[in-house]
Amino acid sequence: MQIVVDLTRCQGYAQCVFLSPDVFQLHGQEGLLYAPSVPEDQVQRVRQAVAACPVQAILAGEEVAAGGG
Repeated sequence: MQIVVDLTRCQGYAQCVFLSPDVFQLHGQEGLLYAPSVPEDQVQRVRQAVAACPVQAILAGEEVAAGGG
């Protein structure tokens, strides 16, 4: 699974970091770092993080290829 985060939309709520710390990390107080290629064992956690993002800044899977629609 591939993911992309719209960093201009991201507000640093860090729900993704809490749900999938192996993929998402905060850098400082507001900078988000993430792995664009999600390991197979983290896919479910990343799906939960995508759903939990309050500003819908994370695109995953087929949404990435389609440009987010």
